[in-house]
Order: sequence, then C-alpha cells, then structure tokens
Amino acid sequence: MIKRDILVIEDDKVFNRLLLDHLADAGYETASVYNWKEAKQWLEAHEPDLVILDVRLPDADGIELVKTEQWSQPVIILTAYGSVQSAVDAMQAGAEDYLVKPVNFEELDLVISRALENASIRKDHQFQKTLQASKSDAYMVGESPALAQVKRLIEAVAPSDMTVLVQGESGVGKELVAKAIHQHSQRAHRNYVAVDCCTIQESLFESELFGYERGAFTGAERQKKGLIEGAESGTLFLDEIGEIDPPAQAKLLRVLETGTYRRVGGTKDMKANVRIIAATNRNLEQHSQDGQFRPDLFYRLNAFTIEIPPLRERREDIPALARHFIANHSFSRRINLRISDAAMQALISYNWPGNIRELKNVIERAIILSQDDKEISPRHLTFTCENTPQSEVALQFEHEPSLAELSRNYMNMLLDKYNGHRATVAKIMGISERSLYRMIKKN
Repeated sequence: MIKRDILVIEDDKVFNRLLLDHLADAGYETASVYNWKEAKQWLEAHEPDLVILDVRLPDADGIELVKTEQWSQPVIILTAYGSVQSAVDAMQAGAEDYLVKPVNFEELDLVISRALENASIRKDHQFQKTLQASKSDAYMVGESPALAQVKRLIEAVAPSDMTVLVQGESGVGKELVAKAIHQHSQRAHRNYVAVDCCTIQESLFESELFGYERGAFTGAERQKKGLIEGAESGTLFLDEIGEIDPPAQAKLLRVLETGTYRRVGGTKDMKANVRIIAATNRNLEQHSQDGQFRPDLFYRLNAFTIEIPPLRERREDIPALARHFIANHSFSRRINLRISDAAMQALISYNWPGNIRELKNVIERAIILSQDDKEISPRHLTFTCENTPQSEVALQFEHEPSLAELSRNYMNMLLDKYNGHRATVAKIMGISERSLYRMIKKN
C-alpha cells in the first residue's frame, strides 16, 4: 500500500528532527518546515495526508490557522502551553486532535493512526452501502466451463493491486466481474466507484475524474474532488474505456505510470491510491494499431486481461440465469413461478445479441405478461430481434427529410427495436457509443 505523507510544522528544530526520525521509523513519508511561510509554500505544491502543527509559530497562531485555512487533511495540534480551554478551542476550530508537549510517542502514534482512519472513513462515508451493493450484484450465476475460467481469473488477480482490463460484448456482465475483483481484494472495505465513460462529455471527463480547483474555469466557484479521490484506497472502474478522447487518455496514462495526478487548474501532484479496472466492448489492440487509442495506454491497461464470452457461447448457463432473475425480480411474489420446457428451449435457442442484460429484460417482461399463470410459456417471451440477418427498415415522412432527420428517425427506430441497447444500435449505425450518446442528447 502507498505510504502516508505527514507534514510537520514545528519551529523547535531539535523537536522537529525528533518527530521526523520517529515518523520515518514508523513507516511514514515525512517533510518538515519551521514556520507558516515555509509551510504555505510547501502546501501549494504538495498535498499530505496529515499535518502536525505547532500552536505557537514565529509568524502565526496554530489555532487561528486551523480556523481560517482550508485544510483538506486532518490537523493535529501540538503545544507546550496545554490547558483545557486551549484543547477545546483547537477542537472547535477543526483540529483532529490535540497533544501537549513533551509528547509521548506511543500516544502520538495512536492519535495519527486514528486521525488517518477517520479521514478515510469520512472520504468513504457511503462505502458500506456500496459494499453491500457489490456483494449482492457481483454474484455470477452459471457453471459453464467458460464462466468457471472467468471465476478462476478473478480469484487469481483479485488479491493483487494489478490493473485489469475486462473485455466482452455489451451486456455480458463486465461490471459484475469488476465488482467481484473488488470484493475479493484487500480494498473490499473501501469504495468501489464506477464511471461510464460513454455518458460523460469529453469536455467534462477530466474534471469529473480528477476534480478541479476553485477558479479553474468559468463556474468553478469552489474546489471539487474528483472520482479518483472518491475511490480513495478502493477501486475505480472505468467502463467503456475505449470511448475517452486522446487528451484524457494521456492524463490517465500518467496516473497509471506515476500513481499521481493533478486537479484541473491545480499545481499539486496528488497520489492516486486506487486500483483501476477498465472495461471495453471494443478491440482496443486493433484500435491502438489504427491510431484511435494510445498504444502505451493499451499496454498499461492490458497488464491482466479477462475475456468474458458472450451468452450464446455458454448457453448451458441460461437456465440458471433465467431462474435467478425470476427469483430476484421485484415484481414477482409468486415463489412457485416456473418456466415451461418449451419456453426454456426458446431461451436456449435464441442468440442473445444483448447478452445477459437482454435475458434479464426478457424474463422481467415475461413475469409481468404471465400475470396469474403458474408458469412462463413461449407466448410470454418477447425477443428484441430475430435470429436471422435479414431485416426490413421502413421510414416514412410526409416531406423530403434532411440527412439529420433521417439519422434521428433511424436512431429512434433502432433504439425502440433494441430496447434502448446503445451498444447494439451504435454497432448497426457504424458509430461509437459516445457518438450515439451525443445524438440521443441532441434528440
């Protein structure tokens, strides 16, 4: 794990050195200054995890600094002038804790450990909720050899901090694999943050991922932490990584190479204490050869690859998946609802272009249509497309349409036909999912 950085602001040079030596022996990365002027300059270029601040500096009062400065990390106050009132003032001002000189180093270790842990919990205030969602969602149903291989790869790579690239068609369950890796990793008790790279506008991608400083651009009235900070000590899942633009690719490459990044408009290098898992339904290797994706970024992401086979290549999992969706569907309270043999055979025979996501939609619709019936029959099943390459397309207008109108109507027809399945529609139209998303937004 990444070492924690601690800044010591203490004007007593002898005590300053004692603190540094002790903290270094305890495994922390340390830096020290002797006054507030030096501290301010240092903080403009760095972002430590914790600050130890003397209450009486030559050029400032520590308690006033805690009150007036914007601290993004916990501050522990040290003073030789201890009193109950000073302790109350320091804590009310926002200090994490308060120690009186001469400092007991065992007590200092305990206070630092508690302060860092509390800071992590504050950053991850929703991590328990996210963790529970991960536990329930990451259960992969089926016992096919193909799925068993995916599970073996997850178990092998999860304990490490290695970057993972998950590949597969849209709807195969790439995020379920990412959640399972997180859940079986040493970061499982921290946040899991998922980012859909298709839905974030190119101009906003960097500010969403890295955050931004106040005044970085018009409308940036205050500092905003990015998704990397939101995933502190946890896992960042970048879905459809192949859709991000070249400038964002370069910034992401820097994170993977150096473990650092900067907020938009910022000058401080910040540590990215996250594990990155990326997913794509595109052939990134081919795109890197074609110049559409950075080869160096591809090789960084490709450190460990998990390929998820489409549902049509593991049809033996379909019965278990179908029964799983029936048992867990919120609309169904009919515990004994079953699928007829004929309906199950229809499910197994279908090619599932939308994979598991499409199967889930078909089952949910069948549950609603079956109403009071005791079983789901073939007449309750509604598939999004036929198992044939032939298809008729008919667009009708009362006037001669423009090219934009033709594209918009064709897109809407396909979205309706394929139940809003963007990857399928984008593939048919010969455009990227990001381009399709822009068209939908303009529609």
